[in-house]
Amino acid sequence: MKKVTRFFWFCSGAHIDTLKKYPIEHNKYVGIGATIFFTALFAALSGGYAMYFVFAGNEFATVFAILFGLLWGTAIFNMDRYIVSSINKEGSTNQQILQASPRILLAIMIGVVISRPLELKIFDKEIRQRLKTAYLKGQHTKIDSLQKTYQQKYAQELGKNNDLKKEKDSLERDINRSRYELNQEVFGDKTNQTSGISGYGTYAKQKAQVLQEKEDRLKTVTENLGQMDDYLSRRKDYEGVNSTRLFSDKQLDSLSNVAGFADRNWALGQLSYNVDGTRDLDTYLAISFIGYLFILFECLPVFVKLMSPKGPYDTAIAKIAEANIHFAEKDKDRDIAVTDSTYDHNLDADVERRKRIITAQSDYDYGRHSFD
Repeated sequence: MKKVTRFFWFCSGAHIDTLKKYPIEHNKYVGIGATIFFTALFAALSGGYAMYFVFAGNEFATVFAILFGLLWGTAIFNMDRYIVSSINKEGSTNQQILQASPRILLAIMIGVVISRPLELKIFDKEIRQRLKTAYLKGQHTKIDSLQKTYQQKYAQELGKNNDLKKEKDSLERDINRSRYELNQEVFGDKTNQTSGISGYGTYAKQKAQVLQEKEDRLKTVTENLGQMDDYLSRRKDYEGVNSTRLFSDKQLDSLSNVAGFADRNWALGQLSYNVDGTRDLDTYLAISFIGYLFILFECLPVFVKLMSPKGPYDTAIAKIAEANIHFAEKDKDRDIAVTDSTYDHNLDADVERRKRIITAQSDYDYGRHSFD
């Protein structure tokens, strides 16, 4: 427990040697340190989970997720530790709040960032179902769009094809009726369309000729219709109408499994709405409160430090800081004095050196003049 306590003290950013002297403050900084540690732990899990979906499908996705999770968690840990340890308890309440305001805003931003990936994991099942619905709806829209484009582009050919189908149906009905009348004429059945004379006579030959003409025309229409159907089928393949199908359940499961972070984030936002576009209040509140919980959890170390009364540890730290500033100023003054003394000494030495140079130069000039 001593090692755990010292670890949480380290997490809180406290000066351990000073904190040891004040047992009444121990539990407070254990709580602050534990909050900072678990916030960083959640941040690591959140960052790793988000990075796992970024590299989904890659064989090193797990490795990247672990490395980024550790890096992100360490960064959040260091930031939270600095935020809490830098709050000065010596000022008034308003001064402390003003000092902590930028840090609270930063904590809120961090809370939003780390909460989103964890929300994606919490609502994973619902997100998958919403993605399946969206993918299926999108495929329906795509097929409808392809069909509409195809019909507009080949409207003339489709119209001709429909005319051939109507003509074929009409010819088939006429041929059946003409063949029945021919049989009646041959067997001598008396109707308003037959002579009532049995045998293959003049009327029977006429009806047989008409029947043959209709059959020939039906053959031609059938050939033309087959050619047109073949052409339109090739055009459907070219336009992608034939190859585009609705997703099967297995395909939808596969697509939802490999969905990226952006798709899953969109689906999470859509969970707050029903299919008809109305707001689903229960889901909206559940998602919102989970996000607020992580934001509060991220801000909690700052709030604890602000709400906690000024203790002996804070007073001791303030005195130590004041003493260090005093000693630093004395050291600075001493260094300045030493620097000034050194500068004066160097200046005097430089003046003497210049005098010697001038004297030597004068003696040299005098000697040369005498020689001349």
